[in-house]
Amino acid sequence: MGVSTSAPQDGIAVITVDFPPVNALPVQGWFDLADALRAAGADPAVRCVVLTAAGRGFNAGVDIKEMQRTPGHQALIGANRGCAEAFGAVYDCEVPVIAAVHGFCLGGGIGLVGNADAIVASDDATFGLPELDRGALGAATHLARLVPQHLMRALYFTSRTATAQELHRHGSVWEVVPREKVLDAALALAREMAAKDGELLRLAKAAINGIDPVDVRRSYRFEQGFTFEANLSGLADRHRDAFVSTKSAQSEQAEQPERPEKTTTPGQPVKEER
Repeated sequence: MGVSTSAPQDGIAVITVDFPPVNALPVQGWFDLADALRAAGADPAVRCVVLTAAGRGFNAGVDIKEMQRTPGHQALIGANRGCAEAFGAVYDCEVPVIAAVHGFCLGGGIGLVGNADAIVASDDATFGLPELDRGALGAATHLARLVPQHLMRALYFTSRTATAQELHRHGSVWEVVPREKVLDAALALAREMAAKDGELLRLAKAAINGIDPVDVRRSYRFEQGFTFEANLSGLADRHRDAFVSTKSAQSEQAEQPERPEKTTTPGQPVKEER
């Protein structure tokens, strides 16, 4: 559990995120991910990074339950700073970063993949920002890097998701493969990139970032200002409390044992329970 780094092949670092059950990262998890990305990019032996996740889905954003059980605004401030650091670490990584996405990619997950250099996704992957349903704002900066402007706005305002196939048609997902082949496909693309000269790759990454029309760090921090405003007004807490209550009720319902069906002999009436 947590963030781990492995080197399965020469020149390639694989960073795996594992926070069961849905990879909703706690505050420290975002900072740990940022540290792992920076360390991999700074390693002269690494020429490409693959960012992947264990479990049911790639990323479900921040751990809202942690935020709601922490008094004051410290968890909120920590999550906002942690997300900004992790998203920035993907973007600023000295070598190309390939996101290997399976299942759901929501909220903070969009910030990660939106800043990646390439995305390989499973055929069951979905991408979206349910921020308005969670009392938050942010990562429109990164969703706008995945889909055209008007589609980004419609997805943002409705909290709907887009499929991997839809993003592939827009050109933001490199390849869509069966779920069990996502990491293999990402590694194949990473091998192709890692075959290049490492010093030239680093120069190329810096050059491409330098001509980017949007300053993603500044743009995202601007969005976060409105998240703070929603929190100071109490608006965000109302939505997060409702979300946590709904999830808790669903968990309790799922844990209830199934009641056995009543059996009767032919012609015998079934007694109602009082």
